[in-house]
Amino acid sequence: MVNLLNFNQPQLAQWFAEQGEKPFRAKQLMRWMHHFGVHDFEKMTDIAKVLREKLATKAEITLPTVQLEQVSNDGTRKWLIGTDDVKTGSANSIETVFIPEDDRGTLCISSQVGCALECTFCSTGRQGFNRNLSVAEIIGQLGIANKSLRAESGYDMLPLSDRIISNVVMMGMGEPLANYDNVVTAMQIMLDDSAYGLSRRRLTLSTSGMVNAMDKLKEDCPVALAVSLHAPNDALRDVLVPINKKYPIKELMAACERYLVKAPRDFVTFEYVMLDGVNDTVEHAHQLLDVVKNVPCKFNLIPFNPFPDSGYETSKPSHIRVFRDILMQAGYVVTVRKTRGDDIDAACGQLAGKVLDKTKRTSKRIPIEVIA
Repeated sequence: MVNLLNFNQPQLAQWFAEQGEKPFRAKQLMRWMHHFGVHDFEKMTDIAKVLREKLATKAEITLPTVQLEQVSNDGTRKWLIGTDDVKTGSANSIETVFIPEDDRGTLCISSQVGCALECTFCSTGRQGFNRNLSVAEIIGQLGIANKSLRAESGYDMLPLSDRIISNVVMMGMGEPLANYDNVVTAMQIMLDDSAYGLSRRRLTLSTSGMVNAMDKLKEDCPVALAVSLHAPNDALRDVLVPINKKYPIKELMAACERYLVKAPRDFVTFEYVMLDGVNDTVEHAHQLLDVVKNVPCKFNLIPFNPFPDSGYETSKPSHIRVFRDILMQAGYVVTVRKTRGDDIDAACGQLAGKVLDKTKRTSKRIPIEVIA
């Protein structure tokens, strides 16, 4: 049985054509599946009964399985979602987080089980890499969150103008651009007016700096871009974000400039985790200003969320303030990310669950000295 959640609208139209049906059926199915969250063919009332019966024999609309749902004291919500692999018999989980704000509701979506990039400050990387998520598993996270939040609100079918989830960020578990085709297809569904109808400005992809894929994304599906920078020089970034060895900072900044030509926002957001005594000095702040001088941008400073055996500590609040003020005095917009959902391990960098260190990083770690 084919899971129709794996198709964007053009792909679904092609599938219908292969079944001898009119392509316009794709738009109908997209609205039922995504806009209304209806996954039972029998309830799709504007589709002929004969076709509904035919669909039931050939296809399914199946969301991933929710293993656990937790709500933080601050309203942040986290879903632990199963991704059992029938072929290998392995059982894994991903995590999806909803962050409510006064003026928006942001859903943080995962793209992989684990991550291969091994950024040293991220607990998700501690899992190692298992596999890419399918389109259905990626878009299914939005479906699960929508269903849960709508049920709690008392409305099964909210109009898009009153949507609870107003923003989506591809910055959960995994590197989105390392699962390029599936992530782009899922984002196309998010942007489709017959599905979720998000604007490109409200859909953000966060990357650690896969330059070749950034250039491709610019042409295929330009959405708002965030870059996990975390260091102002190559020597330090080589340690914190190892992909920098393949795509050093100069190449990354050039890719950001190229991306902005077609981006829906006229700036890149640089994410910068604040690690005590590692990347948070006054000298580092001035180096950062020099690095980004040709890229229209804003900064999101992220206080580090400690996890066992990470080897890092959170920057002191006074150091974060000094670092922030240096950037702001240079004319940049700077936000310091509030810690949300830390009581349910839903804060930035904590999306890993209770896992073993499959990378063996803790046993082979070399102490990091300040690299200025």
